[in-house]
Amino acid sequence: MCCDGKDTHCPAGPAKHVLERGKPLVRSQNTRKLCGKIVQRSQHMYASNVVEKCLEFGDAAEREFLIDEILLQFEDNDNLLVMMKDQFANYIVQKILEISNDTQRETLLHRIRLHLIAFRLFSELRCKS
Repeated sequence: MCCDGKDTHCPAGPAKHVLERGKPLVRSQNTRKLCGKIVQRSQHMYASNVVEKCLEFGDAAEREFLIDEILLQFEDNDNLLVMMKDQFANYIVQKILEISNDTQRETLLHRIRLHLIAFRLFSELRCKS
């Protein structure tokens, strides 16, 4: 049985092997399985390894789709902020900074800077209380 990152107790070795050495069609199928779940998968030890390999070995369109999902922001939820604060998902954010194109990297860095400013302001307010 191949772990595709759904089972958080399953080592990701078989799925990583498929993503690293599999045919492009098979890699694409595995990457598409993450669509809509990349943040949740990134927060688990083994599944985050699968997400990382999807980003590393996926084609440009697949990477763009996954990165765009991470950059989604709703009124009550910011995927990037959730991932930055998570012990496993923050490695995915770092990987994206390594592999992204210039436009994606600038967008990501801009959003990270905004969060850092908010963290600093929050910390200052807490210290003054």
